[in-house]
Amino acid sequence: MASMEKRLQKELQALLKDPPVGVNVDTESIQKNLSEWIVYINGAPESLYEGENFQLHFKFGSRYPFDSPQVTFIGSNIPVHPHVYSNGHICLSILTEDWSPALSVQAVCLSVVSMLSSCKEKKRPPDNAIYVKTCSKNPKKTRWWYHDDSV
Repeated sequence: MASMEKRLQKELQALLKDPPVGVNVDTESIQKNLSEWIVYINGAPESLYEGENFQLHFKFGSRYPFDSPQVTFIGSNIPVHPHVYSNGHICLSILTEDWSPALSVQAVCLSVVSMLSSCKEKKRPPDNAIYVKTCSKNPKKTRWWYHDDSV
């Protein structure tokens, strides 16, 4: 567990010192529990989400960084996006099978901002209703099917 805490402290310091544009860490939440972070993300200028604010909840297990964090959107503004379910679960490969210990909280945030910025139409995934009714509370237990791969 000590290596996880050391890594998280290092990542936190990097994010506080030089955060990506539109990304801010809720330091109060981290002071209470280093293994759970709230990160605020602003919709990028000139994107469909410009002017919108979102919250990401990061939950780190004891195997982090060898195992990906559990990342979900929380709060009253879950983005309407083809890869974001209405319960906040995010269908993003780096959060599951494409995770690498070389990735970081910052990399995940940048990927989420990029995913939102490249969106052409605000809509939910085609299987949103059934997924939200039947999924595990932990999105990492989902076996994701990437809808764009079938196009």
